Amino acid sequence: MASPNLLAGWAGIVLGFLAGAAAGLFFHKDEWLGGYSSWPRRMLRLGHISFFGIGFINLAFAFTVAQVRSTQSLSWASWLLIVGAVTMPLCCYASAFWKPFRHLFFIPVLSLVAAAALLVLRGGLLP
Repeated sequence: MASPNLLAGWAGIVLGFLAGAAAGLFFHKDEWLGGYSSWPRRMLRLGHISFFGIGFINLAFAFTVAQVRSTQSLSWASWLLIVGAVTMPLCCYASAFWKPFRHLFFIPVLSLVAAAALLVLRGGLLP
């Protein structure tokens, strides 16, 4: 069975392809969602790229954990990365259409920061 982060990474990449294809159907329209610099369009672009970015981070985590010889559990870091992978695009897409959702960005941001900190501190990456 593949690690949850390996699965989350590849799922993010597939969802990034699909989100880009769906939005790509309308990108040629200058005024789509209020124009290129509008809030909704920027949030959709951010949501689309977050699928790829956090997907790659999950892949990097899966490959890193396979290489380190830490005696400490990194399961919290693993699940926090998955929380970030799910909640970042959700916050972006929800914020695109209802601005108050922008106040929830602390959830994916703190999840990802905590995951990275746990990996560095508990993963045997420091000398």
